[in-house]
Amino acid sequence: MGRLSQDQIQFFKDNGYIILKKLVQGKELQRITEEYDNLFHRKNESKMESSWVGSEKNHRASDSPYTVKGIHNLQMHHAVFGRYLYNDNLLDAMEDLMGTPNIALHHTKAHYKPPEKGAAYPMHQDYHYFPYENDTMTAAVLFLDDADVENGTLFVWPGSHKFGPLEDFGPKEGSEFHYVDQKKYPIEKAIPVVVEAGDVIAFSYLMLHGSTPNLSKRPRRMLLAQLYDPHDKPIGGERSQPGKGWVLRGVNLNRDATVARRADDN
Repeated sequence: MGRLSQDQIQFFKDNGYIILKKLVQGKELQRITEEYDNLFHRKNESKMESSWVGSEKNHRASDSPYTVKGIHNLQMHHAVFGRYLYNDNLLDAMEDLMGTPNIALHHTKAHYKPPEKGAAYPMHQDYHYFPYENDTMTAAVLFLDDADVENGTLFVWPGSHKFGPLEDFGPKEGSEFHYVDQKKYPIEKAIPVVVEAGDVIAFSYLMLHGSTPNLSKRPRRMLLAQLYDPHDKPIGGERSQPGKGWVLRGVNLNRDATVARRADDN
C-alpha cells in the first residue's frame, strides 16, 4: 500500500476518519477470518466477553432479539492477531495519520453482528471510555466482510472530532455504555461508510460514530485495534487491558512504563 499521500492525510485531519482500501488481502485476510470464526466457535456464543443487545430503535433491552457478540484482547487468543498488529501497511498508515513514529497498543476487540439480528449502536465518542491528554488515540477497524447500510456498517459524522469531548449521556441513564445526545446527533444525519472485506477504517476517538442494525442475511465481522502514542497520558484512571502499552512501532521513553513493569515484577 505504501505511505499515505498528503491528500489522504489532510482528508483525515479534516474529517476525522479515512478508509484504507484493501489494506489486508489474500492469505493474511483468509487466515485472520478463519481464526476469527474459530475463536467465536470456541467461545460460548450465548455469553461472550462483551456483547450488547438492542432494538431497531437503538434502545437496549435484555429481551431484545437483536444482539452483537464481542471478544476482547484478540492477540491473547491466537498468534495471527498479534502478527496483524505488526502489519507494515497498517503501521505506515497509522504513523502518517497519528503524526508520530511511536505507536502503542491500547486494546483490541472483535464485534460480530449476526445476520438478521445484529444490534445497532447509538452515536457516541470513544473518548469517554479512555480519555487521554493529547487525544492521540486512534481506532483501526478491519472489516472481514463487505459492509453497507443493510448489514450494519459504521456511520460517521465527518468533522465531529473537532467538537472536542461532548456531553456523555450514557452514565446518566445508568448504562455502562457511552453515547451522546441522539436528538442533537441522530444517526440519520451521519454518513454510512461502505467498505469491502480487507478495508480498514481509521478514525479519531473523538469522532462521532455509531451503526445500524444488521437486517440482512450477511454477517458483519470486524476487529478493532485502538492505538496511541505511548507518551500520551490517560486522564484519570482506566481499566487495565492485557497488552496495553505494547509498543508496535518506535520507542517508549516514558519512565512510567519502566516503573509499571518493576511494580508488576514485585
